[in-house]
Amino acid sequence: MPFTQFNFNKDINDALEKNNYLKPTLIQEKVIPLILQKKDIKAKAQTGSGKSAAFVLPILKTLSDDYKKGKPKIKVLVLVPTRELALQVSQSFKTFSEFYTKKPELVTFIGGLSLADQLHEVQKGCEILVSTAGRLLDILSKKQINLSFVEFLVLDEADKMLDMGFEKELDLILNELPKKRQNLMFSASYSNKMLALIPKITQEYISIDVNDEILIPTTITQRVIEVNENKRSSLLKHLLKTNKWDLVLVFIKSRRAADNIAFKFRELGFEAESFHGDLEQEERIFTLEEFKAKKIRILFATDIAARGLHIDDIECIVNYDLPRASADYIHRVGRTARASKKGEAISFIDYENMEHFELIKKRCKLEIIHESIEGFELIGVKKEKVKGQEAIKGKRKSKKDKLREAALKAKKD
Repeated sequence: MPFTQFNFNKDINDALEKNNYLKPTLIQEKVIPLILQKKDIKAKAQTGSGKSAAFVLPILKTLSDDYKKGKPKIKVLVLVPTRELALQVSQSFKTFSEFYTKKPELVTFIGGLSLADQLHEVQKGCEILVSTAGRLLDILSKKQINLSFVEFLVLDEADKMLDMGFEKELDLILNELPKKRQNLMFSASYSNKMLALIPKITQEYISIDVNDEILIPTTITQRVIEVNENKRSSLLKHLLKTNKWDLVLVFIKSRRAADNIAFKFRELGFEAESFHGDLEQEERIFTLEEFKAKKIRILFATDIAARGLHIDDIECIVNYDLPRASADYIHRVGRTARASKKGEAISFIDYENMEHFELIKKRCKLEIIHESIEGFELIGVKKEKVKGQEAIKGKRKSKKDKLREAALKAKKD
């Protein structure tokens, strides 16, 4: 079914056509009608499934239908876990409202930029506020923002926010919002902790789960290359020269390692840069813009780039270091083959992490044949795990015995 089924206004339809949105994804098809019916939503869908457009489009339509003259008040609050995702969601609102004669006033709250400037933008008039939770709390503490007119509360990547301490911040934010509002929650997964928090947000919601979709698009060619840890850098150099990809995103486990390997590859003549949470916000924005413009060809990044980074032309992602969780593998791989393009995802594995990757394959339902590259073959043997000495029942001192001994020693002293 095409997007015309939702009866969007001409301005939105023109934006959809310009950006080659021909038909809705499954999450969009299920969620958009419910949002337009004013229902609270708990949606579960993987990265790359079109979650942002699923709430941006119906919110824009509602704001347009209910437009009133006068100084704009904050009607939409979107909370996200990272600066990059905040910028990406803001861009979605701008993209789909491009043809509006009267565009909704939008402000993005993120760390690393002037707090005073962001406050000034809101006070001039704002309808849509996209913010990281931490920065919003900074603003709320100054009592210079009014959230009492909010009609939509959106939690995007809710599971990630919980990992970043959102549980403690939620009550403070909810206390500033009106009781009557529409609540929209989107996430790739919902832990028991997150499920326990939902009653604080909404008592009545519709649950949508489209995780039964194919997790990884068939347009992504997945490869697993066996290589010793000390040969990974040389193998990456070989692959880059052999394949001549325009844009490559390489995932590294730590910020320091990302800086070090980016420096090494620049020394080798590659247009490379690092990307991680230690960079100032201006540096992060500049680096991403340079990457999009293909002035940087290889970006060595931590998992901060696994979510909220939507660059259509990334031809290959490389798991130089494997992700810790299978969900992170899905997020990483989803950075390539966007906008109906093809892409590659390559993972380096050795004997130390082979078992971990088997677990990722099992959980993500992957069938990938391991390969080796001539000159970089995996050598050595798998180290057998040494089991610790088993405890002998009855020989270990009980807690009561330890307390008794401590009391006797104290008495003697």
